[in-house]
Amino acid sequence: MVASELSFGDYWSPEAVSNLIRSKCSFGETPSFLFVGKKEAGLLQEHLAEVFGREAVSTLHGTYYMGLEVVEIEVESFFFAGGRKTVRTLQDPIARRPAWRDRETEALWQFRI
Repeated sequence: MVASELSFGDYWSPEAVSNLIRSKCSFGETPSFLFVGKKEAGLLQEHLAEVFGREAVSTLHGTYYMGLEVVEIEVESFFFAGGRKTVRTLQDPIARRPAWRDRETEALWQFRI
């Protein structure tokens, strides 16, 4: 049994969630999933409904919150940030592209034999 990492009262606390996520980030790795119980799922839906409207958050399926995929767990109350997401700047195809160069300007500065 995994212990819940946060407990909420009657409202969702974005600051507490943000602090927990930051505390679990190290060496370019961050959690990738936010596991929430029924109570926390309801609080998160209310929080998101205040911002985006009730019809926009009828379900949390496929929802991301603070960069973490939200996964609802069939327990009454639970909160856990887990999994592992790494930063892939070196493996990203965009990072391997050469810098853009203007051909006309570069041609003026090249020495050709």
